[in-house]
Amino acid sequence: MKYLSNYTEDATTELLEENGAFFAFSNSQFDEQKKEGVKYVRFGGAGLIVPKENAARVHEGLPVIRERGITLDLAENGKDAIILRELNNHECFYCGSYDDPNFEASLNGYGFKDEDIKRVYGANYKYAAL
Repeated sequence: MKYLSNYTEDATTELLEENGAFFAFSNSQFDEQKKEGVKYVRFGGAGLIVPKENAARVHEGLPVIRERGITLDLAENGKDAIILRELNNHECFYCGSYDDPNFEASLNGYGFKDEDIKRVYGANYKYAAL
C-alpha cells in the first residue's frame, strides 16, 4: 500500500525545483546551493530554504499538493485501509493507544472522525502481534 508521500512526492519536488527551493541542514550545505544575489527564507522547520520572492508560491502550493494526494489516497485505498496503515505505521497497537500527536497529524486533512479511528482500531487490535 502506498503512503501519502507516494502521492505527493513528484509534485512537491517539481514545485520546489520550479521555485529554486532546496534543503540545507548546515551552513555549508546552504553555501553550496545558494545563488548569489538571492535572498532566502527558512520555510517550516525541516531545513527547507526558499527564495524570498517565491515563498508565497511554495506556501500556497504545498497544501494543494497535499489535498490532491489525500484525494488520490482515499480513492485508491479507502478510509479504513488508510486508518489501519497509519495505526500500524505509528505502532499504535504496540503502545495500546492511538492518542499520539504524530498519528493524529498523519491523518490531518482526511476528515476522519474519532469514531472511524476507534472502530478500525477496535476491529484490528486482536490481530496485533503484542
